[in-house]
Amino acid sequence: MALFVYGSVAKCSRFSTIFNGQNRVLLTGTFIKSFSSAPTSSTAASKKDNKITNQKEITKSVFISQSRDIYTNLALEDWLYKNFDFTNHHVMLLWRNEPCVVIGRHQNPWQEADVENLDKSGIALARRNSGGGSVYHDEGNLNITFFTPKDRYNRKENLEILSRTLQKEWNLTPEINKKEDIVLDNNNKISGTASRLGRPNSYHHCTLLVDVDREKLSKSLQKNELSVMTTATKSVPAPTLNLNDINSDITMDKLMSAIGWSYLRTCPITKKDEGWKYVEKQRGFQMINPTESWFPGLEKIRTELNSWEWKFGKTPKFTVHKNYELTNPGHGVMRICLLVDKGIVEEVVLHLPDGVSWAGLTGKVPLVSTVTGQKFTPALFRQVENAIKLQSIEFHEESIKSNEMVARI
Repeated sequence: MALFVYGSVAKCSRFSTIFNGQNRVLLTGTFIKSFSSAPTSSTAASKKDNKITNQKEITKSVFISQSRDIYTNLALEDWLYKNFDFTNHHVMLLWRNEPCVVIGRHQNPWQEADVENLDKSGIALARRNSGGGSVYHDEGNLNITFFTPKDRYNRKENLEILSRTLQKEWNLTPEINKKEDIVLDNNNKISGTASRLGRPNSYHHCTLLVDVDREKLSKSLQKNELSVMTTATKSVPAPTLNLNDINSDITMDKLMSAIGWSYLRTCPITKKDEGWKYVEKQRGFQMINPTESWFPGLEKIRTELNSWEWKFGKTPKFTVHKNYELTNPGHGVMRICLLVDKGIVEEVVLHLPDGVSWAGLTGKVPLVSTVTGQKFTPALFRQVENAIKLQSIEFHEESIKSNEMVARI
């Protein structure tokens, strides 16, 4: 890995001036040391490379990921969270992704998006480590992660840097609402936010909608027509707005530059914009190549984040219902219920309405089925429906005595 030291930070408007034509990264000496030592924890990094002890000497960097892969960028975020020492070196990570839907750590993917259609459309589904709701990403969406020690975590101050930048550079009037989203023009959302707090590190990440494909955003977050009972966090839909729709002069490059410089000018102690003199003391913009050679162990994290066990197996326990329409509508509907734990179907139950029997059974009928033990997908309902059709359904004019038994299908 060839690294070149970038000795001073001069104001520039294009990131291309920060790295050379061979696409090699220009980094500060301290940054080289912290990565070449490849610490396995923040504590280890602190012991090896914590020469700065005075809080007044906290320096800042803006890292820009060169990857557009959601799993790689989430892995980079996790790697930095687990391994980097932010005690005296605060970091803003800027990253973008190819089209994908990202759900929160405690969410149900089938409740948040039409998973089958995402797959057909080539749109990746990812689960992040932080909480919060589901979001759609494409290259018109800027992701921003603020890394600090836990005792320096303050998401409102981070959002104020972004709001201040939009106001100063483009004369916009953004507001931070009670949910700590950034909104514009009658509460249209331009930024959502989430965080992860640990010891010793923390991060707060958020988005900025610059020029997102809003049609794909809407279609990607369309819900499946399933009735789900769960304790999983459910997203609350909100109207959104692209910054480029408000001011066509706002481009991704300009926004990244403006936000990055604003971050570098803001002192972590005074929380104020200290001007360009202060920037000269910072570590500047650094293009990051999130690969195994740069970040040992990164590929393992990426593999875990892209696994079925993480994306679907981490879903909180839930029950999903689907109605089975009867030929006699006057008798209501049957309900097929699947109990799903860790993404695996644990139990299949058929609920028969009053006055209806199936295979001579009535009421609540647990089913012994090959569906049990399978990874859940909505397509499993079709298997159950096809099995139901193999047995007769009878309608009775009067209520019949409940006859609840286990049936094999």
